[in-house]
Amino acid sequence: MSSADAAANAGTGAVREGYAFDEARLAAWMEAHVEGFAGPLTVEQFKGGQSNPTYKLVTPGLSYVLRRKPPGQVLKGAHAVEREARVLLALGSTGFPVAHVHGLCLDEGVIGSWFYVMAMVEGRIFWDATFPDVPHDERAAYFAAMNETIAALHRIEPEAIGLGDYGRPGNYFERQIARWSKQYLEDTEAGRDPGMDRLIEWLPTAIPAGDEMRIVHGDFRCDNMIFHPTEPRILAVLDWELSTLGHPLADFAYHAMMFRMPPDIVAGLGGADIAALGIPTEAEYRDAYCRNVGRPPISEPDYAFCIAFNFFRLAAIFHGIKGRVIRGTAASEHARERAASLPRIIALAVESMEACR
Repeated sequence: MSSADAAANAGTGAVREGYAFDEARLAAWMEAHVEGFAGPLTVEQFKGGQSNPTYKLVTPGLSYVLRRKPPGQVLKGAHAVEREARVLLALGSTGFPVAHVHGLCLDEGVIGSWFYVMAMVEGRIFWDATFPDVPHDERAAYFAAMNETIAALHRIEPEAIGLGDYGRPGNYFERQIARWSKQYLEDTEAGRDPGMDRLIEWLPTAIPAGDEMRIVHGDFRCDNMIFHPTEPRILAVLDWELSTLGHPLADFAYHAMMFRMPPDIVAGLGGADIAALGIPTEAEYRDAYCRNVGRPPISEPDYAFCIAFNFFRLAAIFHGIKGRVIRGTAASEHARERAASLPRIIALAVESMEACR
């Protein structure tokens, strides 16, 4: 999504058709479960197309955010708002920057599906990875804040905060490669690509030694963070629906893909003159992460593998979108743009694969 498209999805509007619920029942639940709550309550819906519908709850004293499972039948295990609430509560107990969770409701009788309510964190979201609204001499500090924050996440021992069972232990790369390869191979309508076929053959043979396990965010990008209104400081990391236990280098490399990512696909720095922008180089950023997390420098082959893996994973997702566009089950312009971007994502994955050799 380009920064212009993303910005258009920012903010709130009226609750969309099919997403309304009994606001009086929600207010009664909040009266009983949210300390300090005092109505009257007004409900707005965030414009973004999150898979878990998200609402802004406005009262005279405070605003809150509600995340819910979508109305109606959902796939088993999907839209797990209770997992999001669990990871937010656990991380919040360590001082990691996340929104405070006021309460989780597993009673469908209140608004028609499970939901949780968290604090509304006021600040800035940057949809463009070049941070164009930040003065040149301050940009490096914003990148340092992102780097320190993902390193802080990866320093946390999952067992120490009750998240030792938050995902399947071990063989993270092996399982992920198998999962996305299967999805790609089964969607015959979306076609085959020689680059993807090469990646599927090569990736399982190049997995780095060692099998680390940490809490991984899964979508750690600048536009999934709320920064302080005036300072280079992250107040809250958002969108934990892809979080699990996994390999920290996979999570960091997904974040560091921004250095190679074309900005019209996802918030990225591809093609930008980062020296002129005052942004650290990819190598400097990678080395800073290693220092911040307290690990030896990542070898070039291991890092190239992690980048290739993440572009492959993204390509498999876009390939699935292409299949849905072909079948007519994803007709939006956004989906068609994603499908059209697939060759460039595959090329970036292949480029990283070849850097390993």
